[in-house]
Amino acid sequence: MKVDVAKAAILVQSRQRLLVDEIALPQQLSFGQVLVKVLYSTICGAQINEIDAVKGPDEFLPHLLGHEASAEVLEVGTGVTTVKPGDTVVMHWRPSRGLQSPTPSYTWQGRKLNAGWVTTFNDHAVVSENRLTPIPRCFDLKVAPLLGCAVTTALGVINNDARLAIGESAVVFGVGGVGLNIVQFAAMVGANPIVAVDRLGNKLEMSRRYGATHTVDTSREQDVESALRAIVGRSGADKVIETTGARPLIELAYELTHADGRCVLVGVPSEKVTLYTLPLHFNKVLTGSHGGDCVPDRDIPRLVRLAAAGKLSFDGIITHEFALEAINDALDLMRSGRSGRILLRVSD
Repeated sequence: MKVDVAKAAILVQSRQRLLVDEIALPQQLSFGQVLVKVLYSTICGAQINEIDAVKGPDEFLPHLLGHEASAEVLEVGTGVTTVKPGDTVVMHWRPSRGLQSPTPSYTWQGRKLNAGWVTTFNDHAVVSENRLTPIPRCFDLKVAPLLGCAVTTALGVINNDARLAIGESAVVFGVGGVGLNIVQFAAMVGANPIVAVDRLGNKLEMSRRYGATHTVDTSREQDVESALRAIVGRSGADKVIETTGARPLIELAYELTHADGRCVLVGVPSEKVTLYTLPLHFNKVLTGSHGGDCVPDRDIPRLVRLAAAGKLSFDGIITHEFALEAINDALDLMRSGRSGRILLRVSD
């Protein structure tokens, strides 16, 4: 291959800081694989969950991380037809058009380094063809990573999971990178009211610019449920979307959902949740979201067109930028809750 080593942030041990070091790439591309130069990556809460082993003991250590980035295609393996060298692409975790290749064979300090079909915290990556979607070269490469998860997930949550309709009420718990875009798309489809719920005033202020008609600050409100019902009505909201994964908010989101409504859980909980399930035997719906069931090769071009037409905003979603070498500082900031989406400059 054209490149034989890469700089990467490696998860060596769960709940520990990442190690930035040099890794060795495979000598040649396998069927369906693509070599890319990773330009910019954003950090998703999913990576925090991986580092913290929220889903249980990690059997694949050491391994690479990251699933949303902008990149340039350098080389393609046998059978690849959807991208070519020189293409600018979005890297994403949901499978799309093209081949699903074997996972890449990296090595680090003479031993195997695990990686999935896409990783973005490394400046060069071997990626499965179906985790790449071409975008116009003129598209902002610092914004493009958002199309790999945050924005496409939000689009899918509104269209596929919540099935939000014109005039329905919507409550969004947590207005970070995904939540802000859920608010934006809720406004785009004509929901009313749209209530943003968060504990940080700056995020709530931004949510109003993205289309929230009301906000509730959980750090100031003593009775959050009463405050929300005063806005959406005593019987609850038509659609309630929970993005934080926090057990108390999941339980509140479910309780706040109308008897004929839909509650969508986007955030992954780290502890067991207690719910009264009888309403599920009637018309209430509780569902988890898996990336909004988005289809990247269909949805990313739609989002690019909306942005080009001025109908979609990304202003303020990315609040901080770090070099790859400072990724642990970026993760610390993200854990604090004081940031929006954080951008990594992966390549020099």
